[in-house]
Amino acid sequence: MTRLAETKKIKKTTLRRFLRKRAIYYILPNVFFNFLVAYASFQELGYTHFFAGPQSLARLTLPMAIFLPVVLTMDIIKRVIAAIEQESIELTLDNELNRNRFIMKLCLIHGFVTGLFVFICLLLAQYNLSTHYKLNATAMAILDALLAGVLSILFTYLPIKKLRKHLSESSLKTQKIE
Repeated sequence: MTRLAETKKIKKTTLRRFLRKRAIYYILPNVFFNFLVAYASFQELGYTHFFAGPQSLARLTLPMAIFLPVVLTMDIIKRVIAAIEQESIELTLDNELNRNRFIMKLCLIHGFVTGLFVFICLLLAQYNLSTHYKLNATAMAILDALLAGVLSILFTYLPIKKLRKHLSESSLKTQKIE
């Protein structure tokens, strides 16, 4: 068992209810704190740019877009695996699953793809607008908070979908061998 599984017993529940509860735990603080940080840093100047200046939108948004999926993916998979080991969720783990490799691979893919997607969106937005266009600080703080909320929801459910797909593929392989 993992350390998380040893420290706290998880109530027997369904996977859907477990994920819904975790999504609420993830979305509320992420939206709140990302809004506060963005609002405080952008209000200093009263405006912001996409890439230029000390408080640019990219400087705040890109690290969040890279690291939030990594942290959420790692946390949700570890918590679901701990719940499965405690038999709180009706899933079975494949003994051949290299957990650390699977988690790291998924974390890196999620962080890279999300960071690249947000970077391309910022580049396209700057290309479509003037280079010296001043963005409203409050609107950009709200946009940053919404992005954090979307990422929180997406990376609560997407890693579990990948885990379930991996578990069903490995169980099909063992059935074919037998």
